Amino acid sequence: MKIATVSHAALAAAMALACTVQAHTAQAHAEEADEAASIVVTGRSLEETLPQQLSRYGNDVAIVSEKQVKDSGAVDVTKALEQVPGLYVRARNGPFSYVDVSLQGSRTQDVLWTMDGIRLNNRLYGGTSPNDTLPASMIERIEVLRGGESLFYGTQASAGVINVVTRGFTDDLNGQVNASVDTWGGTTLDGYLRGAVGDHRFVAYASHNRSEGYLPFSAYQPSLTDRHLGYDLWSVGLKYQYEIAPDLALNAQYQHTEAKLDNLSPTRIRESRNDRNEEIASLRLDYTGSDTVQFFLKGYFHDWKTAYVQILNSLPARNPQVIYPAGTFWGYRDWGGSAVAKLHLHPGLEYLLGYDFQNFSGRDDVLLIAPTSEQVHAGIFQVRTTDEISSKGRLAAGLRYNRTDGAKKTIWNVSGRYDFADALYVEANGGTSFVLPDASQLYGNDPCCETGNPNLKAEQSLNLNLSGGGVLPLGTAQLRWKATYFNRRISDMIDTTYDDPAFPNGTYANLDGKVRSQGAELELGAELPGGWNLSASYTYARVRQKGASTQLNRNPKQYAKASLAYAPEDRPFGASLNLNWIGDVWSTASGFGRSNYGNYALVDFGAYLYLDGAARRNRFGVNVENLFDKEYATRGYASAVTDQGVLDGSNSRFLYFNRGVPRTLRMSYGLSF
Repeated sequence: MKIATVSHAALAAAMALACTVQAHTAQAHAEEADEAASIVVTGRSLEETLPQQLSRYGNDVAIVSEKQVKDSGAVDVTKALEQVPGLYVRARNGPFSYVDVSLQGSRTQDVLWTMDGIRLNNRLYGGTSPNDTLPASMIERIEVLRGGESLFYGTQASAGVINVVTRGFTDDLNGQVNASVDTWGGTTLDGYLRGAVGDHRFVAYASHNRSEGYLPFSAYQPSLTDRHLGYDLWSVGLKYQYEIAPDLALNAQYQHTEAKLDNLSPTRIRESRNDRNEEIASLRLDYTGSDTVQFFLKGYFHDWKTAYVQILNSLPARNPQVIYPAGTFWGYRDWGGSAVAKLHLHPGLEYLLGYDFQNFSGRDDVLLIAPTSEQVHAGIFQVRTTDEISSKGRLAAGLRYNRTDGAKKTIWNVSGRYDFADALYVEANGGTSFVLPDASQLYGNDPCCETGNPNLKAEQSLNLNLSGGGVLPLGTAQLRWKATYFNRRISDMIDTTYDDPAFPNGTYANLDGKVRSQGAELELGAELPGGWNLSASYTYARVRQKGASTQLNRNPKQYAKASLAYAPEDRPFGASLNLNWIGDVWSTASGFGRSNYGNYALVDFGAYLYLDGAARRNRFGVNVENLFDKEYATRGYASAVTDQGVLDGSNSRFLYFNRGVPRTLRMSYGLSF
């Protein structure tokens, strides 16, 4: 293993910048603690506080803090999510690659990703995720809502929501500069600055992530000449808040990302790459000054496009064969707006009224999809009890009416929570959710692949999450516990079918039988004297089509997580050890049948030291991902035609799998000011 020369250059540049900043700010900030001591202005926006409010009414919400993200050594969002109970998440080939997600037995397309409340999912392909344009350095926290959440979030939230919250506002001027290098030629350089001038607050952040990449497959053919899957990603963001009045604020946000992302296969590739360009912007007006009426108005814009290139080696001469010339387009544009008002017109009840509008358009000239557009209008209503009735028990019920160009859907949700004591609470969240068919399922027209079916119906699911938990005193320690039962029944699931001879490469159809995902989670945690913290979780998810005897592909039946952390408040150092165990996971490869690619355990280690002791401004970190260098599969087994099969027309195939990240040492330095 080696560290590329560019890694030393990036680290040296970052340290030089850090020293310069420190020299100019040390005297002015000598009395301040590290950046964690800065008071983040979270605001009272109905949108920003929605996940926390939902948790008060029985919705299951897990939070990943900024400290957890930093201690994990995460480069992208996927790595930061690995310790969330109930969530199976695997990047197919390391940072900034496509991701497989299963949240309480879901498919990838059943989970909605948002950034500060802005939808990120690609409606061209429901199974893709936005991980390839979300660096970890921008994260203030991540909110994971587990269970059906279509009431407020709409399509693709049928199993839950992952909301990435970017850096928040502060009244004092502060910031960070960070750099890291790793043993696969990876470098990161990032930083942010935030503060306030009068009634104006701002946050500016930027990051650069680059890596040569590792060998992403378990088997290769001789015709493959590009063997390392690398990435080069730039991201910049700006947030602005203006207090028009003490209870009225205007918020604006903009983020731009450019990325060059290798997109390889294990045979014949000479060059294959997605060049991403993404713009995200929003403008929101918040009014929070009255107990009787509060509201927000928001508009957003999301433009995501790729210039794709693929050049193969022809056989046997290995001459370049251009399949997709540089600049071949695929991408989409998503813009719209929302308005939500909370009314507290009389004691005991409050009402939420909302309207959502989404305008989506996209095109794919790679895996051909005809240019398509979609408009969605939705009305939302929810009624909640308030503490005027009971401070221990809270109930909520709501409806969402969703209308698209070709379908109408009404769903409902009921939830509640009761706190008996610190040691025991119970909560429940039940209702219906929906997933609209994506553009490829409706309008795909590539001769190579499945043909779209414009007559597809939306999937609908009936969801139930039931939990109990609390905090138990154990001498000077505390034991946190939570047990959850979940049950999700899916009707009209969309899947590929090969029964129609008119479509030899397959088409899409709504399945007749129902699919059920049911199981349980157990979460335990303990805060011990001296700065020790223990946490563990276990998830069992049985996911089957009605009448079937086997688990659905790419859905692990069991998985468990554990973490041991040492982070004393009075010491300038700490360490953590994380374990992830994955049970059986199955995939089907053409010509080889069904194979199990699960049943493995991964261990990560991390440690940090504040070089300036109690001041906690200069942080040095070491992280080792996959400590024991376990060889494991992320996407499971697949097959491809061998070089010989191409040459002689026999179509003979070989078996391979996507390799997970090998053992990787990452060293980092950060300066807070």
